[in-house]
Amino acid sequence: MVNSEGSAGPAPVPAPDSAERIREALLAARFTPDGLLELLGASAYAALARNETVPARRALRAEGPLETLIRLFLLQRPVPEEQARGALPLDAALNDGWLVRTDPSAAPPGGPAVRAAVDIRPYGGPDGEDWWIVSDLGCAVGGASGIAGQYEDVVLGVGGASTTLAGLTVRTPVARALDLGTGSGIQALHATRHAARVTATDVNPRALAFTRLTLALSGAPEADLREGSLLEPVADEDPYDLIVSNPPLVISPDSRFEYRDGGMRGDDLCRTLVQQAAGHLAEGGHLQLLANWEHRDGEDWRDRLRSWVPAGCDAWILQRDVQDVSQYAELWLRDAGDHTAGQTAYESRYDAWLDEFAARGTTAVGFGWITLRATRASEPSVVIEEWPHPVEQPLGDVVRAHFARQDFLRATDDAALLGCHFTLADEVVQEQVGFPGAEDPEHVVLRQNRGLRRATRVDTVGAGFAGVCDGSLPAGRILDAIAQLLGEDPVRLRDRTPEAIRLLVGQGFLEPVPAP
Repeated sequence: MVNSEGSAGPAPVPAPDSAERIREALLAARFTPDGLLELLGASAYAALARNETVPARRALRAEGPLETLIRLFLLQRPVPEEQARGALPLDAALNDGWLVRTDPSAAPPGGPAVRAAVDIRPYGGPDGEDWWIVSDLGCAVGGASGIAGQYEDVVLGVGGASTTLAGLTVRTPVARALDLGTGSGIQALHATRHAARVTATDVNPRALAFTRLTLALSGAPEADLREGSLLEPVADEDPYDLIVSNPPLVISPDSRFEYRDGGMRGDDLCRTLVQQAAGHLAEGGHLQLLANWEHRDGEDWRDRLRSWVPAGCDAWILQRDVQDVSQYAELWLRDAGDHTAGQTAYESRYDAWLDEFAARGTTAVGFGWITLRATRASEPSVVIEEWPHPVEQPLGDVVRAHFARQDFLRATDDAALLGCHFTLADEVVQEQVGFPGAEDPEHVVLRQNRGLRRATRVDTVGAGFAGVCDGSLPAGRILDAIAQLLGEDPVRLRDRTPEAIRLLVGQGFLEPVPAP
């Protein structure tokens, strides 16, 4: 990275003083997700999300304020000063450090030029809000050369992990929310919509400065910004109703980059965060984070994660992906740009990763989502499962409903369950699987077309039961009718079916009808 004076070093973070005027200019030019999509087209717009700028450059065929802003902040090209003045309050943007003047020898045709000092990325809020995420230049995740040449305290912008977490988060109104490891402030920005007070922390002071810019440029309320590691900055605070974190979760042999390397061995940072954060949750409060965890030789990964869950918490943990240690090392070596450093240096770093994994007995690394909910239940619900299949975001309501179903199942014994009424969840379909021409299917599958898009196998009784659940009859009456149709003993059917009903309720195929 080169600063505004042309010397090596991290670029200064702009001041937020002119953020409101700049926001007005961005809105006037339609430097928004909708404006970009309309001008660039779907293909070029999607390429920008992958940090590929060539399609967008080819789509620019005119000169106007929106085209100027795209060249400045998305293509990160210099533009003539007078052209920039037509799109932004130029003097304020220069004085506050949003833009810098280029070296005259590097200026494009047309006279003195300016370039962006930061990345400003249009970002759509969940209800159509026009927001902007501010971060360091040239370091979006997924670039062809990784973050080679960037400093260890680099602050990243919008990436797949941050948008995934934002989509997972439960969005009920709360009094207090904490964004732990805020980075460029994406989670804090979302939290300002439904939390009366938002606190954002980060060990990197530059990240806090960028969060301040993101909030100011997006017109969001200010957050309480605190520097420090893990829960240290809020150690003496009242508990939170929501804690979210996209932590530095990479299991690496060193701590080269603050944004990704947690500074602890193995998966200790994610484990420590889960165990410490639980003590800062108000009753019913949620902790939601992305995490990596080790798969170790001779150990079930589910048992490993179950040991992380502290007392007094329900937990729902979903493993979304698994990579063997070689794949995992290669992913993050490329992220750091080590594949461009020469064969000898690359092999040396690769060896360091594999040596660390071998020393710890790590055979693979899992990635997934962890949600805790503080509870007073005597027997907390801990659900740990693998679901690598495509899902439909946002999933915040799905997460909230999962814990509501656990409350229902925990409070309802088998006898009471048979007296409950159920409805089939929306957009559940039945599939029959078997050989063509066979008289009966080999098995029946229920599949959700929304949310997690789960699929589960059921027997004839389960399929028949789910198919007639419209809320009008209690479960026991339905089973009695099925027993009569199949010629089974109704008592035995009542005895053996509650487990299947619990599975269908727990996975969201059936929804309990509230008692009148």
